[in-house]
Amino acid sequence: MIYADNAATTAMSPAAVAAMLPFLSENYGNPSSLYSFGQKAKEALEAARATFAENLGCTPREIYFTSGGSESDNQALMTLASLGERKGKKHIISTAFEHHAVLRSLDRLKKRGFEVTLLDVGPRGIVTAGEVEDAIRPDTCFVSVMYANNEIGTVQPVREIGAVCRERGVYFHTDAVQAGGHLHIDVEADNIDMLSLSAHKFHGPKGVGVLFARKNIVPECIILGGAQERGKRAGTENVGGIAAAAAAFAEMCARIDENAKALTALRDRLIEGLKRIPYSALNGDPVMRLPSNVNFCFEGIEGESLLLLLDDKGICASSGSACTSGSLDPSHVLLAIGRPREVAHGSLRLSLGEDMTESDTDRITDAVREAVEYLRAMSPFWHDLESGKRKHVFTERGE
Repeated sequence: MIYADNAATTAMSPAAVAAMLPFLSENYGNPSSLYSFGQKAKEALEAARATFAENLGCTPREIYFTSGGSESDNQALMTLASLGERKGKKHIISTAFEHHAVLRSLDRLKKRGFEVTLLDVGPRGIVTAGEVEDAIRPDTCFVSVMYANNEIGTVQPVREIGAVCRERGVYFHTDAVQAGGHLHIDVEADNIDMLSLSAHKFHGPKGVGVLFARKNIVPECIILGGAQERGKRAGTENVGGIAAAAAAFAEMCARIDENAKALTALRDRLIEGLKRIPYSALNGDPVMRLPSNVNFCFEGIEGESLLLLLDDKGICASSGSACTSGSLDPSHVLLAIGRPREVAHGSLRLSLGEDMTESDTDRITDAVREAVEYLRAMSPFWHDLESGKRKHVFTERGE
């Protein structure tokens, strides 16, 4: 099997598993307990907090643990909206291709009377700092722009966007779920006020998220109950999962440059191979993208059928975000970069892992080519394209 869906989830690393195991059987104390057995768990919790702080460039007190990226996104946006509301500022800026954890939080805020501006990201899938600056108004309370897109992998100019927000006195949040452990992040240099991470995207366990909140920002508690996480996130902490997440994050951050070099070479090899399939096109900027991400559209096919054929060939891939895999609607990300609906339905996302080889990418290329040819031979829509009854969106050699 070739697993090429690391943007959906990653395998836990041996270091993460080793860090978690003691808390499942031996050190199972509650970190809120005052006796020494519970305080051992508390020490592990604080050590993990320090690990994330060290690798993000902040202090441990600015790190909060949640259940995942979606919760962190929700808490960040609700916090910044409440801060703005107290000052009479109810305008928010984001982009049209954010993760649904952000977009649906924004929909909820609209019902509270907030006005939301969603910036276009253009055909390359990148929003500029200048576009953000032009959209800022006197009543803008915060900006939320993802660090790297979860479907097409484009990396945004976060540092420049953050600098604009800092200069204009506007809070800046970034969903860094796809970037954490894969790109260098420094919340101070990047001018970030709040940031979201999810452990299972960097070889940690599922069910663990991280929220960074700058020291002058007090997170709004959206899960009520006990006084855990300094009273800002109720519920007994998942100590074993958090310890595993910290171990995985530290390991990935130490290898960012090494991994990026190897993955970029494999990514570009795969892109060149898939570009040779007629009437296909790469989605997103070819350079300003995650080292592991390849996203293509193929005319005349349905993405779901392509995934099933690839599965038969032992290749795990996706047609977009794993969070919307049950939806029949085309990807909102692909629509945001201008892909027509009929083309957006024929998309394929391949997200490579650190253990992949050149032979793996070549096998993927061959399998995709064979599957596309097979599906097109069966497709009445493709026959209409070939006969001239419909017009091609792409040229035979791509865009």
